[in-house]
Amino acid sequence: MFWRIFRRGLSSGFQITLELAKAIVPVYFIITFLKYSPLLDMLSLWCQGFMAYVGLPGEAALPLVIGNALNLYPAVGAIEALSLTGKQITIIAVMLLFSHSLFVELAVTKKAGVKILPVLALRIGLAISAGILLNYVL
Repeated sequence: MFWRIFRRGLSSGFQITLELAKAIVPVYFIITFLKYSPLLDMLSLWCQGFMAYVGLPGEAALPLVIGNALNLYPAVGAIEALSLTGKQITIIAVMLLFSHSLFVELAVTKKAGVKILPVLALRIGLAISAGILLNYVL
């Protein structure tokens, strides 16, 4: 009985690890590649003004976009590929907690009969407000 449960748990853990790796590892390598190319610098300069309000460097816009468009796991890979401080990781994590997987969750919201624009404005507004607040508090 013990060994059957142990094998099932080990198998489940391995499957979950593979699923997470499929999302995180490719994004990590893409962001690392971009870090050594001029593309990330161009994105960083373009986003630097807004990102300064939330205490993040311009290149941190990429994990925010990935987290909002896809889900949190690829965003974690993107965050890991960047050289961020503990404060910056905390800020971006809280922002993503408010506004992750927007496409999927807004589709579910619409299916539930709730208006999309107020929900979208609330989630993005809370993410930005939390980022600004944490930038000044931390």
